Amino acid sequence: MAARFIAQLVVMGSGLLIRAFAQAYRKALQTDASKTGAAQEAMQNTVRRASKAITEQEARQILGVTENAAWEDILKKYDILFERNAKQGSFYLQSKVHRAKECLEAVYQNKGQGPSTGSTG
Repeated sequence: MAARFIAQLVVMGSGLLIRAFAQAYRKALQTDASKTGAAQEAMQNTVRRASKAITEQEARQILGVTENAAWEDILKKYDILFERNAKQGSFYLQSKVHRAKECLEAVYQNKGQGPSTGSTG
């Protein structure tokens, strides 16, 4: 019984040491990266990747609309898909639906057919 207790203490203690070491290592990397400017570069790369826009064709496929669809039809599809994914879907799919609507909104605004600048759907 004592051996089991000692073994549990050793396992718990080593787990704590490993977590503390990992936390200290991450902190050291952050400090070093901020001194060399690598942190700023990594942040800029992350922002660039996140801001990559989808194409009009991808947006139309996501929302399931054709090229000659009216803006109102696009909004209806958007509302249905966005709400469906909000209730029982995934946040990833919900964000894709939102990005698709944003893309098509810009396309329709450029054509002069789309929503006014104050409308977000």
